[in-house]
Amino acid sequence: MPKKFIERFMPNPETLREHKNLRMFGDLLLKPNLWTLNRHSAPGAFAVGLFVAWLPMPFQMVLAAALAILFNVNLPLAVALVWITNPITMPLMFYVAYLLGATLLGHEPQAFNFEANWQWFQASIETIGPPFLLGCVVLAGVFSLVGYLLIRTLWKYSILFKWKNRYK
Repeated sequence: MPKKFIERFMPNPETLREHKNLRMFGDLLLKPNLWTLNRHSAPGAFAVGLFVAWLPMPFQMVLAAALAILFNVNLPLAVALVWITNPITMPLMFYVAYLLGATLLGHEPQAFNFEANWQWFQASIETIGPPFLLGCVVLAGVFSLVGYLLIRTLWKYSILFKWKNRYK
């Protein structure tokens, strides 16, 4: 069940192989485990994808692909999961990360008005930057671990359920 469900949302491997930002990996993209979905590659791909999704950086897909290759997990799934961070979800996710980071550092959360310019960025990096980055890294680790354990558990129980139904 999880395999068929996950496969519905995975991007096409050929599309990813030809993606302009992923071509730099060359022959590394030929590893078979990067393109198969099994009980080992899926939880790892969830961990990689969810970790990278929480990092506030451009080109998240490239980092997710590099980590998927490094850890030999399903590349399409890892790349697809970084799209959890999108223009709709990003403000809430990053605000929660900032609040968590401020709490962990013992800072009082500051009110701020976002402005899309370089001056605002430079002025804010010293005040809200450290709590924001700490919150992002902590949430990346937590969601990565939870995603890994959840998919691994779901996969295990799915297999047990199939075996149980097989002998009825």
